[in-house]
Amino acid sequence: MTAVVILLYMINYADKAVYGIIAQPLTRELGLTSSQIGMVGSLFFLMFTIGGFTSGLLSRWLGLRWALLALALLWSASVLPVVLSSTLAVLIASRMLLGIAEGPSSALMHAAVYSWHAPDKRGFPSALLLGGTSVAKIVFAPLLTYLTVSFGWRAALISMAIMGVLWCILWVTRWSEGPHLTPVANATVERHDDTTVPWLSIFRAPTFVFGALLFMAYYALQTVILTWLPSYFELGLGFSAQQAGSMFAIPSMVALVYMLTISRVSDRMVARGVTARRARAAVAAAGVLLCAAILLFVPYVDTPMLVVAMISIAYGVASGAAPLLNTAVSVICPQRQLAGTLGVYMAIMAVGGLIAPWLAGVIVDHAETKADGFALAFQILGAAAGVFAILALLFMNPGRDRDRVLESATPRQASA
Repeated sequence: MTAVVILLYMINYADKAVYGIIAQPLTRELGLTSSQIGMVGSLFFLMFTIGGFTSGLLSRWLGLRWALLALALLWSASVLPVVLSSTLAVLIASRMLLGIAEGPSSALMHAAVYSWHAPDKRGFPSALLLGGTSVAKIVFAPLLTYLTVSFGWRAALISMAIMGVLWCILWVTRWSEGPHLTPVANATVERHDDTTVPWLSIFRAPTFVFGALLFMAYYALQTVILTWLPSYFELGLGFSAQQAGSMFAIPSMVALVYMLTISRVSDRMVARGVTARRARAAVAAAGVLLCAAILLFVPYVDTPMLVVAMISIAYGVASGAAPLLNTAVSVICPQRQLAGTLGVYMAIMAVGGLIAPWLAGVIVDHAETKADGFALAFQILGAAAGVFAILALLFMNPGRDRDRVLESATPRQASA
């Protein structure tokens, strides 16, 4: 069941990543500037943020099964308009439709995976799910690059639509919900399954607030990589289009290995009695802090392959924060409110994607050279990530915040 959701996460991420791969062909065909390409990327994440707030409603109205099916079908449909009418306006509309459809999906996919895993064992499954983004770039990025170079950017978009439809068939025939999102009579680990709490008590918890801010800083880096990394490798570092698209997978390889390793280590720390503050929050923040330190030095390096290595390592160690932060936030709320909590949390996270792609495009347009512009953009992202990592180290405490949230709990009212 986890694997079925991971496959959807891979398709979800490939739908985002394809824009970075086709950015330069689109620029040449439609006569776009870097700022316009960045603006389209930011508008996608604006709608992604808005869509994220609907995950709780969709979960209640449709359930995980039908909500994710409807969203996946909408993704497949949303990439096609720009194939039929290639203008900037249609491109914007297409990406905004994709954003609103993808916004609720991440929280729902996490809820679906978490339904099969107990709260104290969610670090590794969460990493497997988020690792799907890395696998998507390793597997799909070279394929989409080949299709773009050989058959044009439209072929890449059409292939994504087909993959989405095929997944829907698998989902309808294979999926069922696990036992960990429903009340259990004698559970001790999930002792707050049958309670609800005021939403404000969750959203003002320091673990939620500073976890969301730290994830937002990491996500800003991720969205810039999605939108601009192939362009940076091609225009800034001098690699060919084919090389740039294929090298898009290198940071993902590093991220996948690190993410799976650190999440397994974190789960084992929890099993040995280490607090969630140290095993989840501190480990996550330390990785982002290391990422920040590396990115601060990117503008001072002139060797292209060394820059690729630095960005890959920085992105890799920062990626380890994502599953740990998701897991930390998941334990502070009642399981009945998990989808809604993760939806708001990931919507706040996505704010980083509203600003970062556009800002990177503006910096590149106004820099002396493309290489200087991209390097400065990564340096700024690193500085912001470092600040939020320090705040997370100081204030995140999942165990304490879980107890405080549960103090405001009210017994769930029986249905009439």
